Order: sequence, then structure tokens, then C-alpha cells
Amino acid sequence: MTVSFTRAVLLTATLFVAGCNESTTLADISPRAESVSDAVLADKNMVRTSWITVRIFKEEGKLEIWKQKTNGRYGLIKEYDICKWSGQLGPKFTEGDRQAPEGFYAVRPRQMNPNSQYFLSFDMGYPNAYDKAHGRTGTNLMVHGACSSSGCYSMTDAQVAEIFAFGREAFRGGQTEFQVQAYPFRMTPANMARYRKDPNYAFWKMLKVGYDHFEITKVPPKVDVCEKRYVFDQVPERGNKFSAQSACPAMSQPDSLRTAYQSYQTTYDKAFSAAIGSRKAATPKPSIVGAQEAKMVADWSRARARGERVPIEPPNLSADGSITVTARMGRADSPAGRRLAAAEAKEAEKKRALEEKALAAAAEKAAKIAAAQPKPLAPEPAKVATAASAAGSGSQTAVMQPPSAPEAEPSGWLGGVRKRMGSVFGG
Repeated sequence: MTVSFTRAVLLTATLFVAGCNESTTLADISPRAESVSDAVLADKNMVRTSWITVRIFKEEGKLEIWKQKTNGRYGLIKEYDICKWSGQLGPKFTEGDRQAPEGFYAVRPRQMNPNSQYFLSFDMGYPNAYDKAHGRTGTNLMVHGACSSSGCYSMTDAQVAEIFAFGREAFRGGQTEFQVQAYPFRMTPANMARYRKDPNYAFWKMLKVGYDHFEITKVPPKVDVCEKRYVFDQVPERGNKFSAQSACPAMSQPDSLRTAYQSYQTTYDKAFSAAIGSRKAATPKPSIVGAQEAKMVADWSRARARGERVPIEPPNLSADGSITVTARMGRADSPAGRRLAAAEAKEAEKKRALEEKALAAAAEKAAKIAAAQPKPLAPEPAKVATAASAAGSGSQTAVMQPPSAPEAEPSGWLGGVRKRMGSVFGG
């Protein structure tokens, strides 16, 4: 299963066509950075100025540098752990959705930024022809240093310096653009079987054709777009051209590649079927559920950029239509966030002062009303005693009378008669 050196050179030469902006001097592209040693290059049949291609795998968190050998095919020269990438598996849909792109992109010297705020960076070239055909938007999608990402692939400063050096040396060798292949994962039969029910599966199957061509030929595929889809290593017939929005023209590819691909696909299909029945498959990672979820995340990003309090994490849309939002709220530590926080604190203090003033006024009014009420008269002593006696006698009513004065004894003979009568009758 081989492809001739002539075919490899043809595909490589077709890929790297006009588009280089010579206003960017190669000396400005990371003059500090150095890549691998000449001894390592020589051991792999490579030279320092040979051309490169970059492959990115989200799930595995890897960025690979492939460099052209003296036989025209490419070999892996360096693999890096991605420090951080943003979003979920799946393509980027819209500005602000925090998705790192997936697809095939071209990087020219003018896209290399040695003065980046993220140490060093290069623009991936998003949106490409495929993205534009689908109305996808986004700017400044980078590979950069500083290990911080909001839609980019972020490396450490030391890593991105080496990557820059590989690019600089390839440009010096005559490469006008290097290809970046960004994938959700390594597109093995096991991984494709694992994600066969994902909403992005059809898109990933399309990317896999380009992935397979590279696996077969070890040469970056020639990439075009027609009928709003990627086509790989195709040559339009009768002088026709590819147009992203239009129907694909009559096209062909080398017989050797077509035969090799058919053989590769037969082996793949058997492995794919076996993987479906495997019980050892890992659980699929979350992926973006199309443009609807992208819009939700973009709205969240805009609110966050304005400094508003939003959920700590962006919302997630499940395949069944349910939305997950974290309960914790927070505000971005940014100038906009600090300004809005200060304004809200000032407004809250103003509201609190008004409430306290209203409460004080209500209390003062209540005190005035109470002071204006007539005071009740104290009850008379006799009535107080009568009421107390009544309370202590249960259901009976008792009335207290003042004590009577003793009767005066009659005087003279009448008094004597009474005394004698009393002694007789026991009185």
C-alpha cells in the first residue's frame, strides 16, 4: 500500500500555493525559538527547512508536528500535550461559543504573531471556505502560549516557541503555508464506533476521509470545498474549479490512492463492526449539540463580557433538549466586571438608605399618633375593690358595704328593763 514519490510531491506542491504575504519577514517569526537538533533531524531523514503539517486531537489533548522527509513523505518529529483547549468536542459554530475549531486550515507567514499578548501565537485561519459556506463565524482562533483559552488551543510558552521555530524554518525552506488538521479525537475504528450516535458524527465522518488519506500517504491531503462539504485529493476535470457553495465539478484522483483507500476502508469496516460489539469502550465525552447550543453559549459569553453575573460555567444543551445550568454565579474579573460590580453596589447602597429612611419616617409617624391619643382615667378605689372581689368570687356577685356603727344602748329605766329581760331569756 504505497503511493509513488511523484504523486506525493504533486499533492504537496498543489497544497502549498500562492497566499504568502512576504511583508512578514521570517526573521521576525520567533527569532528566539529553536526546534530539535540537526542530529535528530538527520536520524529521521529530515532537514531543518523541510515542510511541516500540524495535527491536533482534542480528546487526547495532543498537538503533533509532522515534517517532510527526503523521500517526500512526512514523519512525526514532535508531539506536545495541549495545555488547554476551550469548549467541547465538535466544530465551532459562532463567535463567542468558546469552541476550538475542527477541520482543515492553512497558516501563512502573515498569520504568525511574534508579539502576541499570549507570548506567541498563530491564527489558524478560521473561518475557512467550509465554515463560511455554513455561515459560521469567529475571529482570532489561535494556537498560542500562556496556557489560557477561550476558543483556542493553548500551549505552554516553551512549547509554542518550538512550534514557531518549526514554522519559521519551513517558511525559509519555501513552504508558503502549512496545514493544520484539527480533529475531535484520533479517528480510529474504536473511537468512531464510540461516537456513532453523536450529533456531530456526520461531520466527523467527512473529516475522517482527510484523516485516512494522510494515514495512507503520509502526505497532507489537498483540501477543497464544494456542495458545502470537504473533498480531499480531488482534481477537477476540464479546467473546472471548486466552489464552496456550488455543485462539485467532475473530478478525479490518482488510481493508486483510490485503490489504497478502498483497501484501507475494508479493514476499517471490519474493525468498526467489532468495536460496536465491544464492552470495553470508554464513555463518550460531551460534545456541542449544534448551532442552538452554540447560540446559548455565545449569549452567555456576551453577558459575561459585559460584566454581568452569570453561571460559573456556560450552559449545556443535551440531545434530549434539556438545558443544564450551574447554580453558582459569578462575574468575570475584568474592567467591565469591576465597573458593573461597583455600579450595582452603589445602587444597592442607595436602595438600602431609602429603605432605612422610610422605616424611620414610619416609626416617627407612629410615635406622633400614639402621643396624640387621650390617656384613660384611673378607676375609683371602691370600684376597684368591688371588681377585685368579683373576680375572686367566681360566678357570684359580692358587694362590699362599709361597716355599720354600733347601736347606742338605751339609758334610764328602759335600759334596766332590757337587761333584766335578757338575763331571764338568755339574751
